[in-house]
Amino acid sequence: MRYLKGFFCSVVCFMIFLWGAIAGAEEIVIGYSGPLSGPAAEYGQDCVNGVDMAVNELNQNGGIAVGGKKYKFKLERLDDRSDPTVALNNARRFKANGAIAVFNSLLTTVSAIAKINEDKGQEFILMAFTSTPKILELKNKLVIFPNPSDVYRTAFVEWALSQGYKKCAMMVTMGSYGDDWRKTFKAIYEKKGGTITADKPVNYYTETDFSAPLTAALKTNPDCMLIGGPSATTALVIEQARALGFKGGFMLIEQAKADVIVKLLKDSKLMGNSIANTTVMSSPRPPSLKNFIPNYEHNYKRMYTWEAEINYMFMRALARAMVAAGTATDIYKIRAAFPQAYPMTQDKFPGEHLGITPEGGIYAWGATQTITNGKFNPTVMYASWPKTQKEWDAVLKMSKKNKSIVKKWNRPEK
Repeated sequence: MRYLKGFFCSVVCFMIFLWGAIAGAEEIVIGYSGPLSGPAAEYGQDCVNGVDMAVNELNQNGGIAVGGKKYKFKLERLDDRSDPTVALNNARRFKANGAIAVFNSLLTTVSAIAKINEDKGQEFILMAFTSTPKILELKNKLVIFPNPSDVYRTAFVEWALSQGYKKCAMMVTMGSYGDDWRKTFKAIYEKKGGTITADKPVNYYTETDFSAPLTAALKTNPDCMLIGGPSATTALVIEQARALGFKGGFMLIEQAKADVIVKLLKDSKLMGNSIANTTVMSSPRPPSLKNFIPNYEHNYKRMYTWEAEINYMFMRALARAMVAAGTATDIYKIRAAFPQAYPMTQDKFPGEHLGITPEGGIYAWGATQTITNGKFNPTVMYASWPKTQKEWDAVLKMSKKNKSIVKKWNRPEK
């Protein structure tokens, strides 16, 4: 009996200790505002799932230790329906709850939030999932984002012309992100000898019937079309374009994911000849992470996407920066410590981010994949930031990616 009493007391003491350790971990609030309803809900959900997975993983491993204290993360999420005013109000709510960082995934809503994240005494880090060069115009000192590059535009133009596609109709999503794509693509395409036959921006975030702008664009007899926005509505554009008789090629701006689109279309045949950001499954992962994607798909009951991966990487980088800064509250010290979070290489992480610019742009690989008669071809990898062969060699030395898929160095044309 004494033994049982002693054993029971030991168990109780251990449970009290364990509860105390958990309760003793202070909480760091992280906010996510994005389109969680409406036509772009799939996109927003993938983004927040990536943050959520990183938060859960960090917390399950005990959180982070900063300045001798243990911290765990609490993720709060709000739907902004891609509305800048709603996004701004959401960010204010997060900050009122003590958030040190807010994630957002569209330039129009990022721009709205950027108006307040540097307010004295109310600062927070803005984790912006947008690669539009216009983000640099914000001149925000507390923003982190994928480093902008024209590499996709250049690669798309080269592919289109190699296919004999000299006439292109553009039907890209409205907003700053789509506007930048249309402007830069048009400049490169026309410089190389191509002709833009139609420019019909449409709202991929609210529309589902694209027959009117498609009919107008197809009347110009294009060889190919530059299209894209969230994957779900991009799939509708492809389906409706084929139904109207278009047989040419598609170029999908990087927000539209070919693997998601094929799943939505239930077949790859409608893709015909196309080029897009490479499918996430075409990026090899180390044996140590072989269960990463299956776990994601099991936990969230949906496909793993680039939106999920990049936001996962961003959250992990934020945690590393906080540890490096030695503070969970000093926003400027955390932002200044971000360079110490990198490199994050693919032997330890599902993706690979190799550095950061002074403005907050993350150096990450670009990758395209062509589709021929509905069949996917091998991935081509690009590092757009090296300016010299020496810098390129340093990237290859640092990277843990499978070098067999790094086909060439292609700096974007200016």
